[in-house]
Amino acid sequence: MNNTTASRRPAGFFDRETTIAQAGFNRWLTPTSALAIHLCIGMAYGFSVFWIPMTTLLPSSDTAASCSDTGLLQALTTTSCNWAVGHVTYTFGIFIAMLGISAALWGAWLEHAGPRKAGAIAALCWGGGLILGGVGVMTHQLWLLYLGCGVLGGIGQGLGYITPVSTLIKWFPDRRGMATGFAIMGYGGGAMVGAPLAVWLMGMYSDNGGNGVALTLITMGIIYFIVMSIGALSFRVPPNGWKPQGWQPSDKQHTNTMITQGHVHLKTSWKTRQFWLIWAVLFLNVTAGIAVISMASPMLQDVFGSALLGVEKTGEALTSAQATAIAAAAAGLVGLISLFNSVGRLFWASLSDKLGRKNTYYVFFVLGIIAYCSLPTWGHLGMAGLFVISICVILSMYGGGFATVPAYLADIFGTQMVGAIHGRLLTAWTAAGLIGPVVITLIREAQLDAGVAPALVYDRTLYLMAGLLAIGFICNSLIRPVDHSLHMSEEELAHERALQNEASVSSDAQLAARGRFGIRGVIAWLAVGVPFLIGLYIALAKAAALF
Repeated sequence: MNNTTASRRPAGFFDRETTIAQAGFNRWLTPTSALAIHLCIGMAYGFSVFWIPMTTLLPSSDTAASCSDTGLLQALTTTSCNWAVGHVTYTFGIFIAMLGISAALWGAWLEHAGPRKAGAIAALCWGGGLILGGVGVMTHQLWLLYLGCGVLGGIGQGLGYITPVSTLIKWFPDRRGMATGFAIMGYGGGAMVGAPLAVWLMGMYSDNGGNGVALTLITMGIIYFIVMSIGALSFRVPPNGWKPQGWQPSDKQHTNTMITQGHVHLKTSWKTRQFWLIWAVLFLNVTAGIAVISMASPMLQDVFGSALLGVEKTGEALTSAQATAIAAAAAGLVGLISLFNSVGRLFWASLSDKLGRKNTYYVFFVLGIIAYCSLPTWGHLGMAGLFVISICVILSMYGGGFATVPAYLADIFGTQMVGAIHGRLLTAWTAAGLIGPVVITLIREAQLDAGVAPALVYDRTLYLMAGLLAIGFICNSLIRPVDHSLHMSEEELAHERALQNEASVSSDAQLAARGRFGIRGVIAWLAVGVPFLIGLYIALAKAAALF
């Protein structure tokens, strides 16, 4: 034993080495830990349920006439004026920005700290951020909402998002795509579970006066902290050298030049052309997907309108009942978007294990270009069914892109530091989330100001998104294996593994983690599966309004 090892402090409860799996552990428990975290932080997609209620916190009779032109700086601290929708929606932009920043900053630390410690901190930040945001709503302090839900919650988002990636890939070397698909499916499905819960809680708390936003945020913060903590504490990592029983890398994996047999260090990976090409691939796929997410509901109503009800356009104003039915149909489309965004993550990521990651992205871009270019045609022909199907396919590939990219990174850069590299790559999501909607809005407004008809505005924007996907196709085609000279040397790899307390192959690696699935596995999957299925049922019920 060397002096460094001898002088190390005893492993603490949250240290990575304490989480190394023992003989009774079954690897199929790991996705449930990941889902517990991602189903909670996935509520980010459902935050829109709070925007309107947050703008009516103060009775209109109590607000001054001067509130009509309240700017952002004044809104940050005012207690006498209601917030505007534009003010509160900045919260989403802040936590998407912090997601990418925190994942990039602390990805390398996470690899060394392990999923238990990182997941626990993510639980504290996301749950605590919602509680602090609830206090901000209660005291009507917008800056506190930004600090809590935006900054602190965004850090929890970033850490929680990348926490399971490296662990799952190491547990499932035979099914990398499926493993990450399970976890990241939870992020896509988080809104299906969280948004109905938030609406129910706001309704319950509003019975005592007010609209219940503050207490809803605080309650959900507590729930999410508990659930995420359980997920974090139940994480286990495989011992170094562990492989699924009877599994050996196939000849295809050895001969496939797109699957590296080495490992690239984080500090080297982000300087390579491959990293920035994959960054561009994710950025373009996400930007195009955000365009559909932001436009789908109004586009459905503007393009089809009364045709959704089987009523011919007569020029007469719609009745209130007809307008309500059209809005319900649009809400049904939002439900379908959530469903396909979530399920597409598992479907496409699992399929990538068969097709290969590069080929899967080729499918995304080719199908996406066809779907985007088809949407204007379906609109002009009044074919609402094909219009909805095309949007659902697009959103499945939007989610599938998120779920497939961690396995893509593992193929190109190796598994040793894939979590940290994935954290750096998520800045592409941040850039798309911040830049995409702004660019789309500016293009739309410029066309309207130029006198372009509203239907044609959608057409041209969709064709532009198809153009972005064509650029993504080119970027994907340029991705090549990383040169062997950039792989970590044996000494560098040994040092990195020492930092993760797995400096050598464990003597019992092939005996560890061979436990039965058993009642523990059933309970774990029910705990995450039942809420997901409830959310799925609600999404399908909303979607029924379309038909």
